[in-house]
Amino acid sequence: MATVDVEVHTTINRPRPEVAAYCCDPDKVTSWYANIKAVKWETAPPVAPGSRFRFTSEFLGKRLEYTYEVVELAGAERFVMRSDRGPFQMETTYAWEDGADGATWMTLRNRGEPKGFAGLAAPLLATAVRRATSNDLARLKSLLEAANLS
Repeated sequence: MATVDVEVHTTINRPRPEVAAYCCDPDKVTSWYANIKAVKWETAPPVAPGSRFRFTSEFLGKRLEYTYEVVELAGAERFVMRSDRGPFQMETTYAWEDGADGATWMTLRNRGEPKGFAGLAAPLLATAVRRATSNDLARLKSLLEAANLS
């Protein structure tokens, strides 16, 4: 089975706890992920291991609905969500490290195994995921660096 494994990075000129808190808030996802149109909590807040959210997105001209479950939450260091159904079962990992001058080095990784026709097109899918993820991280960087979060 073909896999998609895409990792992108950026430096955000904000403290790591602020970046992590923003990224781990499902209610803020639509502000920085262009393809995600809606998020609905399936479990009660706050975010914790076992929390579940239903995402509605549009990707490559298709409307997708899938549920992510938080499988790891390690403070302002690491956040991992996994979907277990749908045409593209995926694991998304956010990782944050302290950068220079109070900035944050962020890594966003998406990996999974597309099913059916999408599996045959895994290399093209990986390219599209890389482009979308890079754009989303650029949007997040711009949004957080312009925001007054305090």
